[in-house]
Amino acid sequence: MGRGLGALIDDVDKERPAAAGGILEVEIEKIQANPFQPRTAFDEEALQELAASIRELGIIQPISVRDMGDGTYQLISGERRLRAATLAGLTTIPAYVRTADDQAMLEMALVENIQREDLDAIEIAISYQRLIEECHLTQETLSERVGKKRSTVANYLRLLKLPAEIQLGIREGKITMGHARTLINVDDPARQIELYYQIVDEELSVRQTEDLVRRMMNRELRRTTEKEKKKKEIAEAFSHLREGLAQLFGTDVQVRVNEKGKGKIVIPFASTEELEEIIEKFDKLNG
Repeated sequence: MGRGLGALIDDVDKERPAAAGGILEVEIEKIQANPFQPRTAFDEEALQELAASIRELGIIQPISVRDMGDGTYQLISGERRLRAATLAGLTTIPAYVRTADDQAMLEMALVENIQREDLDAIEIAISYQRLIEECHLTQETLSERVGKKRSTVANYLRLLKLPAEIQLGIREGKITMGHARTLINVDDPARQIELYYQIVDEELSVRQTEDLVRRMMNRELRRTTEKEKKKKEIAEAFSHLREGLAQLFGTDVQVRVNEKGKGKIVIPFASTEELEEIIEKFDKLNG
């Protein structure tokens, strides 16, 4: 299974039935699809990327299934993880196993679990996510149940959007939630991972990480601003050319030029007659 499961959950006696909120290794072939799953299309490239991550790191967040009582299970949440695990060649997958009538028990167990002092940020985030997905709570209702501000709940949930390496880093104590919250502000996952390893290697504090990310974002903003300014200057420089060609050919000519000076001229036409007129005008220019 790789390091993921071992880094996220305690060992579970596979022979012992799982109580509400308990985790078992479930055979993938015994898991039925959720008939109420509203999502029918999955990005194949994203699934392949997740499968590669699972092969290297294991399952970061267990799926949730319902025990059907006949040796099979029905998927409650985590179809994307299940599909990726299948692509990764796994035959079993860690799952939170529920019975059909333990909704209230599960909610109580999760809320009680969140109050533990030894939980790390990812464990808390996963519990919040399960309460939302499986107990059908809104973030506002959830914040009331666990006695936290809604913004606090939202910050925990955002941690689950970080790449697997960073989630494991939080679990293993390599970075704090403060570091992670700063990394969330970076849009590019590849850049997030790059910064994560820099934080670990250089043992940066949260304040140093905030400064690092701020400087990086300011540099990127300046580059973007300069790029947009140059594009605008180029567009203005070629505007007279576009207007002249549009007047010459009697159509909405487009002149597209990038910041390196490469581009193309597009002369649209709505019919073969218009095309013939444009060709005639070209012939006159060449004549």
